[in-house]
Amino acid sequence: MGMVFRRTVSAMEEPGALDAYDVAFLAGGTRRVADSAMIALSERGLLKLGGSRVRALGEAPSLHPVDRALIASCPRSRSTTSVLAALQRSPEVREIARRLAARSLVTVSGRRLTRQGRRQLRAAERSEGFPDYVFGGPTALPHGPVRRGVVSARPVPSGLGRALIRMGRALDRDSDSDAGSDSDAGSGSDVSCGGGSGNY
Repeated sequence: MGMVFRRTVSAMEEPGALDAYDVAFLAGGTRRVADSAMIALSERGLLKLGGSRVRALGEAPSLHPVDRALIASCPRSRSTTSVLAALQRSPEVREIARRLAARSLVTVSGRRLTRQGRRQLRAAERSEGFPDYVFGGPTALPHGPVRRGVVSARPVPSGLGRALIRMGRALDRDSDSDAGSDSDAGSGSDVSCGGGSGNY
């Protein structure tokens, strides 16, 4: 794994060359950059992923700015979801988007690849100089704690979370009222769904 990152550092020194995080952005945007950083640092022993928590284990000043931002964000154990979300919005990741847009590899908004960006991404895939997770995300990793930690950090969309909570409460109320209405089922109530007397 160290070989890949030596290549990445040297690639950063060549004018116009893409590094692993540039390629990750082309392959999957800010989320792929954040996932790739967490995977890379975990594999290098600089982060510890445990369940849904992450903690920095060390600091190396020669790291990529994205790596330094990630390590700085979790000196103590923090939620993996919150660390990844913060890294996606960080100035270091926004700088990648700005730089790629300046090179006409992504649109100014950074949300879509240009034709040149798609060509660069295909060339990077063919070069076999980058880890598989840069292109495919954490699902490209073998099963284990790193994959599990990064995959499980997918946040539930806020609107969906609130909707699920409301549905749960509604179901609880319905089940409570159903339990009470069972005892009244044979009481001979005059209420009917048709609303009429039945004589037409």
